[in-house]
Parts: sequence; structure tokens; C-alpha cells
Amino acid sequence: MRSLRRSLTSAFLFAALPLAICGAGISPAAAQNTWVGTWAAAPFAGNNPNGTTGGDAASGSTVRETVHVSLGGSSLRVILTNEFGKESLTIGGAQIALPAPNNAPDGAIVPASAKPLTFSGSASVTIPPGALVVSDAVAFPLRPLSDLSVSLYLPQQPLSVISVHGFADTTNYLAEGNMLSAETLSATKKIYSWNFLKGVDVLADRDAGAIVTFGDSITDGALSTRDKNARWPDVLAARLAANKATARLGVLNEGIGGNRVLHDNTGPSALARLDRDVLAQSGVKYLILMESINDIGHAADPVKPYDIVSAEDLIAGFSQIARRAHTHGIKVIGATLTPYVGAKYQSPAGEVMRQAVNQWIRTTKELDGVVDFDKATVDSANPGVFLPAYDSGDHLHPKDAGYKAMGDAIDLKLFTR
Repeated sequence: MRSLRRSLTSAFLFAALPLAICGAGISPAAAQNTWVGTWAAAPFAGNNPNGTTGGDAASGSTVRETVHVSLGGSSLRVILTNEFGKESLTIGGAQIALPAPNNAPDGAIVPASAKPLTFSGSASVTIPPGALVVSDAVAFPLRPLSDLSVSLYLPQQPLSVISVHGFADTTNYLAEGNMLSAETLSATKKIYSWNFLKGVDVLADRDAGAIVTFGDSITDGALSTRDKNARWPDVLAARLAANKATARLGVLNEGIGGNRVLHDNTGPSALARLDRDVLAQSGVKYLILMESINDIGHAADPVKPYDIVSAEDLIAGFSQIARRAHTHGIKVIGATLTPYVGAKYQSPAGEVMRQAVNQWIRTTKELDGVVDFDKATVDSANPGVFLPAYDSGDHLHPKDAGYKAMGDAIDLKLFTR
């Protein structure tokens, strides 16, 4: 039984529904509340050239990762993942803490805030291939829009494929040996991914809930300023927290750079990962769907088109996503595709497809609301082109100002009706 309990945990370097686990220190009154996601990232398969967890053969390694939460709470639990692993993954220990203030180097934490994570009462856990694990609940005051440090110790073990979110836009750290309790890591390697870390839930009021932002690199925050939390979902989270009517809503960023609606690329397609990354999230009430520019770009690439799809194919995919989400009581908000004229895979035929998809999003009755990101970011004098003040320079991704314009364009009344 002990080994079976340990065979349910999570991830490292580069859907089942989360279980409500009441741990020590959680009061009976708190049991009347509900678990809600405050932070999440979508994992996918990452090749691991070393074939192990890294570090010294005897001592293993420690990964320390920082996440920026949306919703606050007095208790939390952490979700770790081995969903794409081919071997069992052993987590030798895990710890949460507040990061040291003022951008202290090498993953420094506030030692007095540190608390161990346990899994069915055990300090370690082994997660089978294809599985995830939810930690026991731990009392830990977490403020809205604050940062949380999660440290994982990984004993040396074979690991050919890791479950990873490859673009964190956040500086994380890898160090040799078991350094879970170290205030500052030594001999660190900086990594810019979230390894084996899938989500953080907080215990919240019954009327609290989560908004899942589901998409590709533009939702993931590509080309925004690292460590500044400048993605459009971050902007939305800050606006929700500042508005009394929406302050009980968290935001879960389930964007994957390169992702597509109908074909696997970076990560499974949106249709394939919907259950794992949306429906299985804790307390999800709303879904903001912004995806398909990669489907369009590759299908209509003027140089090397492949995986050919039509606007009608994409619309059918959106309809399936909406129907499946509605089955679970989730409201679906469509977001129009931002301009892409000038991007490497842009073409006139692709622009026709983009406009057709946006027209459907604006007019269909299958969705519960619309966010017009295209209108918020387009150069009105040049239809199909980013406003220069919002363009990162590749004519596909916004820069920080563009992401802010997107986050500011979302009508918060969508979440109060």
C-alpha cells in the first residue's frame, strides 16, 4: 500500500479530476469551501537527452520553480505531473515557500515561510507514467497576485521523456543534490520552463471559480518581458482582483506556444487536450478560447503548406470545444484572432481564413460571449496588421503593450452575468 500511495505524483526538468484532499490543519468550516485553481500550466512531452533527472549520480537534483498566482487563500495544494513520462517518476521531497523579495538571486526563499508538501502523508511519492498527483492540503497564507516558490527533489532515476511546460517566461533554477531546505541554491543552472509542475489550487469560498485561458503562444505570453508577468491572462487576473464583483475569480493560463486546434504540434491539439487542461481544472467556470492562428499559418503557408485545413474545419473544432465545455457547465467566451499580416507564414489565403474565423466568433450563438482581440490590437489604417505600438516585431506576437491592450479589452461583465 505504501508503494501504491507513492505512485501518484509529478514532474521534472526542462485528467483525472484533482482530488479534494483534506490534510492536517484544515478546519471543518474550511471543508464547506471548494478547491479552485489559482495557477496552472499545460504540460507536454519534452525529450530529455541525458535520460535521467540530471545532477550527480548519487545525489540527484533539485528544481526550484516560481509561479505567479491569481486567487489568494489560506490553504493550498500543488499538482505535479508525469502525464507524458514513459517511466515512473519519483519525487524524493517537495516544499513550498515565499520567494525572497527584491529579485534575490539563485532561487532564494524566505526560510520562515517554508513548508513541506506531503502526499497521502508521505514526504515522497512515485508517479506512474501517464499520471499526476495532488498533494495533501497545507495551511499557507497566499495573497492574491503573489509569487510562490515550489521546490522538488529528484533522486537520480531514468527519465527519457519529461512532462514540461517549455515556455515559462519565468526564471527557474536547477541545482545538484537535495537542496529543498536551502535558503539560496548553489551552483545553479537557470531554466525557463516549468518541469513536473502542473497547478496550484487554493481553498476558496463556494462562489469562487476559475477562468481558463486556452490557446497558443499568444496566450502563453511569447516575447513578453521575462519575470514581469506581462501576458494578457496576467493583465486579466490583476483587473479581476481589483474589481469587487470579480475578485473571487482565478485565472489559469493553459496556452502552449505552437499549439493548434486540429493537429498535434507542440503538445496535443486543443481538441485532444481539452479534458486534461480545461475540464479537469479545479473550480473552472469560464473558458476563453483563442486558438487556430497556427492551424491557419501552416495550412496556408506560401512556402511549405501542410496539415491543410479550412475555416469551416476550424469552426467545427470550436463548436466541439464549446459543446464539451457546456456539458460541464462551463461558459465559453470566444476571442478573435489577432493580426498576423507580415508574419513568416502569413499569406492572403490565410488572412481570408482568419477573417472568416473571426466573423464566426463575433456572430455565432454557440458561444457565451466575445472578446475582440483583433479590434483591440489592429492598425485601423492597415487591416490585418498589428498596430506598431503593440507589435513585438515579428508581426505575430504582441509585445508587453499589446498584451496589456488585450487584457484591458476584456469586458469584466462577461464574468458577472
